[in-house]
Amino acid sequence: MCGTVKALPNLQVLDEEGRKVSVRDLIKGWTILYVYPKDNTPGCTTEAKEFTDLLPEFKALGFEVIGVSRDSPDSHRRFKEKHNLKVKLVSDPEAELIKALGAWGVKKAYGRSYEGVIRSTYIVSPSGKVVWEARKVRAKGHAAKVLQVVKELLKGGPS
Repeated sequence: MCGTVKALPNLQVLDEEGRKVSVRDLIKGWTILYVYPKDNTPGCTTEAKEFTDLLPEFKALGFEVIGVSRDSPDSHRRFKEKHNLKVKLVSDPEAELIKALGAWGVKKAYGRSYEGVIRSTYIVSPSGKVVWEARKVRAKGHAAKVLQVVKELLKGGPS
């Protein structure tokens, strides 16, 4: 799960208002960046709700939580309203950030293979370094696992 420290790519995404923003401008401190396939699908809804439920704990530890998918800012807005989500969601319509992070690849469903978003999570330091990552995660219970990793990182004194 934990890989080598690498710099977060400085690509453009769309913020919740549809404005282009640099990924590095989004990272103002410690950040949980979670990549998910699609708004309003069962697994993605579970994951977003769990991160929302734990958001006060993440914030108390000094961490922001940002979800990334290919969905449009309008889709994100409807998703947030429908499920009362509090996490920030950004749009990566061309999957440039998603691919640069390594959260894109071959998936299998119902006997066929296709390329798509691989549910993944990254912990990013204030300097824009990815210090922890997990790929092919299961949505249910994942936010709690990430919170535990954050607590362990803080015990060890994150750099």
